[in-house]
Amino acid sequence: MIHTILQILVYQFLFLAVYDLFLKKETFFNLNRAYLLTTAVLSILLPFISLGFIQQNIPQEYYVELPAVVVGGTTSEIGTSTSFWLSSLKIVWILGMIISVIVFSFKILKIIKLKRSGAMTNVDGNLVKILPKTDTAFSFFSTIYLGENISEINIPSIISHEKVHIQQKHSIDLLFFELLRIVFWFNPAVYLFQNRISTLHEYIADAKVSSQKSKKEYYQNLLSEVFQTEQISFVNTFFKQSLIKKRIIMLQKSKSQKGAQVKYLLLLPVIFSMLFYTACSENPKVDADQQSETELLNKIKEQEEAEIEEYRINQGNENIVVQIDTIIKGRDLVSDVPYSVIEKVPTYPGCSGDNETIRKCMSSKIAESINSNFNTSIANDLNISGRQRIVVQFKIDKTGIVTDVRARAKHPELEAEAIRVVNLLPQMNPGEQKGEKVGVLYSLPIVFDVVE
Repeated sequence: MIHTILQILVYQFLFLAVYDLFLKKETFFNLNRAYLLTTAVLSILLPFISLGFIQQNIPQEYYVELPAVVVGGTTSEIGTSTSFWLSSLKIVWILGMIISVIVFSFKILKIIKLKRSGAMTNVDGNLVKILPKTDTAFSFFSTIYLGENISEINIPSIISHEKVHIQQKHSIDLLFFELLRIVFWFNPAVYLFQNRISTLHEYIADAKVSSQKSKKEYYQNLLSEVFQTEQISFVNTFFKQSLIKKRIIMLQKSKSQKGAQVKYLLLLPVIFSMLFYTACSENPKVDADQQSETELLNKIKEQEEAEIEEYRINQGNENIVVQIDTIIKGRDLVSDVPYSVIEKVPTYPGCSGDNETIRKCMSSKIAESINSNFNTSIANDLNISGRQRIVVQFKIDKTGIVTDVRARAKHPELEAEAIRVVNLLPQMNPGEQKGEKVGVLYSLPIVFDVVE
């Protein structure tokens, strides 16, 4: 879940970066509007989209990462701590959404209050609400709100401007982002999206109205008075002082050349890169009976991410986590593993069956070998206690031999011991991809739990 949320946040900022760097200053206002709305939705959907042909064509080094697995008496302790931490985050998220809903409700109530406060009239087929003792001007869906203090000279331009908002249903755009703000209240990108779309709405309406009348006269309408602004994020406010300068600059700007529309093609490589990343990092779903345990193991892996990352080769790997504890010898390490792009995984001697069965058997055999050969008395020699983590990286090469063994731990003696026991693993049947034998990289975090 956390990984998915981070993906959404990063994707949104990438889309915004493309917009600000290449599209923001162009006068293709409706295309920019479509871009912002589309990318806001895509950023949420892309983390859940996985195209099979991308995974199948990823080089064999880029394997789907196996969930980290810990077996032993301390699993429950670690799981409880991590579960509490994640539960706390969920509670904070839900509380934030509740507060956001309350704020949103107050905004709606403010609109309702304004609608009840003045007289309703009809101007050129549009509902216009005259608000007493104010010079506010804005629209919300099919209703235009005008303060009674607004100059009569400015009213026609304001109504023409707000009619564009109504005709193009700009309120729906702003309301959409308001709902996103409720769910993703912690995500600054959503607020930036809403700000960009609100500015675009003004550009669109300005361009439409100024094409029908003198731009000079329209400038004067914008600058003739200092108007109040209703601070409601999902209404189209005519006189928003922070936007006046930008709107005038954009009105004076020459229309962008049609050739500049090629910039929108930048969206294609950005989206493909995101799909490629999703395909590389996807963790397949598990059966319902295995869901809770798999979630727990994934949480444990997150705790060890910092240590594992330093030894993870850029080409990807499979992860197996083993708890060193003599009382757990022979227990099954893996409850579920995802599918990998490799056609035939390396096979530990004595294992057989399909890829899933072989992976499960191999993890169990490696655990047995590590547990039976690891010198647990080293804890006494080093005078250490508690949970000691050792991160080992190794490769099963094209001949099935374990090679390139490296390790990292707080104590060099633990590194040496981990390298020694991993080198004791027997020769295996190598993995195969497209009929050719290939090497497979592994990351093996060993959790050495020293019992005092």
